[in-house]
Amino acid sequence: EELGLDYGTLLSWRHRIQRRGFAHLINGNLPDAEAEMDEMFQNAGEKGAKKKDPIADPPRRRGNQRKGKGTMANDRPPVVGTVGRNSGQIRMKVCDNTQQITIQPQVEITTLPNTTVYTDESDAYNRIPDSGRARQTVCHSQREYARDDDQDGFCEVHCNTMEGFWVGLRNFLRPFRGIHKKYLYLYVAMFVESFLNYLLCK
Repeated sequence: EELGLDYGTLLSWRHRIQRRGFAHLINGNLPDAEAEMDEMFQNAGEKGAKKKDPIADPPRRRGNQRKGKGTMANDRPPVVGTVGRNSGQIRMKVCDNTQQITIQPQVEITTLPNTTVYTDESDAYNRIPDSGRARQTVCHSQREYARDDDQDGFCEVHCNTMEGFWVGLRNFLRPFRGIHKKYLYLYVAMFVESFLNYLLCK
């Protein structure tokens, strides 16, 4: 308001800054011998886009409660995340769906071949052992969230660290009060960039 700019101009500049952040985002394999992977489904429709036919393609209602796994097509695009247990570094990517053909490349891009990957029971991760990596799972549908397989008193089998990042990401996205799914990857990139900068400053 002080600069006399409208929202469209602000949004344009925000996306320019976000694209620069995305271009400089650290990618590649995490150096850790142990990593956790999980996915989050984020409500993101076509905010601000004019509908060619509002009757045939009505705007998505706020608070999308569509059942089943989210996809880009049903306005609940998944964000797939990987966190290294030792380095604390994270990798996140907005995907079209959570099918194996989509998830497996993310496994191989973000982890080293000898990594032990901790996940939930989702079938999307079933091909992890095919790439030489070990997979340990917890079954959330059976209310199992952590397990002590080696009986050392420490529940090492879990993906709670990665799930904790979803709380941070949702809190980061909430003030924007809705994001067009086409731009969601830019907002996720800025969240990852800010966290990685925090690690570097520690």
